[in-house]
Amino acid sequence: MKFLKLICAATLAFTPIASAAQPAPERIVAAVPQIDRIFADFQLDSHAPGLVYGIVADGRLVHVKSLGVQDLIARRPVTPDSLFRIASMSKAFTALAILKLRDEGKLSLDALAETYVPELKGWRYPTADSPRIRVRDLLTHNGGFVTDDPWGDRQQVISEAEFTRMLKEGVPFTRAPGTAFEYSNFGYALLGRIITNVSGLPYDQYISRTIQRPLGMTSTGYEVRDWPIERRAIGYRWENNAWSEEPTMRHGVFGAMGGVQTSANDYAKWIAFLLSAWPARDDPDRGPVRRATVREMAQGSNYPQLRQRFGRSGAEACRQAATYGMGLIAAADCELGLTLSHGGGYPGYGSHMMLMPDHNVGIFVFSNRTYNGGSGAAWDAAVALQRAGALLGRKLPVAPSLAASYAAAGSIYRAGTVAGSEKSLAMNFLMDRSVENWAKELARLKSEVGACDISAPINATGALAGTFQWRCEHGRLNGNLLLAPTNPATIQALRLSVAAP
Repeated sequence: MKFLKLICAATLAFTPIASAAQPAPERIVAAVPQIDRIFADFQLDSHAPGLVYGIVADGRLVHVKSLGVQDLIARRPVTPDSLFRIASMSKAFTALAILKLRDEGKLSLDALAETYVPELKGWRYPTADSPRIRVRDLLTHNGGFVTDDPWGDRQQVISEAEFTRMLKEGVPFTRAPGTAFEYSNFGYALLGRIITNVSGLPYDQYISRTIQRPLGMTSTGYEVRDWPIERRAIGYRWENNAWSEEPTMRHGVFGAMGGVQTSANDYAKWIAFLLSAWPARDDPDRGPVRRATVREMAQGSNYPQLRQRFGRSGAEACRQAATYGMGLIAAADCELGLTLSHGGGYPGYGSHMMLMPDHNVGIFVFSNRTYNGGSGAAWDAAVALQRAGALLGRKLPVAPSLAASYAAAGSIYRAGTVAGSEKSLAMNFLMDRSVENWAKELARLKSEVGACDISAPINATGALAGTFQWRCEHGRLNGNLLLAPTNPATIQALRLSVAAP
């Protein structure tokens, strides 16, 4: 198998997670029976011959479960080592490879795509004032191409020569580049060509050598026939109340948009690696790509859209603000926090993944039925974790300047005045409320709740901001502390309010 030989020295730079599931934290164990039912119902209702799903938490695969069979003739059961094509979830690998080449100084995201693919230079754009396509536009689906599901899926097999002819002839645009988000498999195939031209390696080999193998993903690759049939989940279509086998498409140019084949045990290493990029910190950067670069994948394309959350909880949930980042969809969810997700639909396969970086938890699902993504089940599983109290927000460290300012805030409340604390205050503080009015406000609060225990810890929301709650004689005080960007940092705002009963 050629991909198994592409292990490079960089493998030693990152310690991958164990390939088998590890014991789940107690907070997740309680939700597992409900989550197992969610995916069992999904398999039954969607007519999937087989599926596998996993939960990654704190850098480990903590729960994995397989259902059904990977082929309907030999009836081999699905296992965590069964190999599935994950379709458009492959785009995240392509996007990170582009960012890695940028880090290496080999390309610029703001350079014109034709810089690296000369065949684009003769293209006819839709309007006289159309900007020419940048690499960044391809990453974020702003290239002006028409949505090409499911046409793009069937282009998987075309050769480099056929793709070159297509590029030389040019393609029609649906709008001017840079004016709106529109999903494009063709655009990601172009990114694969950029990786090939810039790196000097076929894009699949570059991604395998520099990203997948260093993460220990030895069962992941692009040519499905590199692995024995006994390990592969065969893809099926459900039509006319019966299953029929889909043709196995060979590796080709459009694999950059959707050609990855992987197992649950392998893919969990990818999920753990992506989640490990949060939060920003001082630890050594030992991964095959910098943490800051991975976090860059969450930066949206500035065309946010409101959408309902996937799954049964979606109809009643508050709407998400979602935007396409780079190979991942970033959405702000009022219950789950920041989410990064992507689905995959392909002839014979469906998949979905979602990350919750605020909680260091990720969920993924693969199935071997055409376009059977499982987004609803994945998001319902995330909500089940949230409602079971299993999603614990990451705690930021309290910076010394924030700790010192918080101590000053406590002294101000205890003294009932800001007089004498001027060295801790930013220049705007007493302009916004005078010493006399601060004394009146503090007296009012003390008359309502009395003396407070100011030793409670502050919860940092950044190096220069935090929230806190003090227990007092007759109630509680909620507080918000905001420091100014001065050196040393000083208090620009202190807000105190009585907590509702």
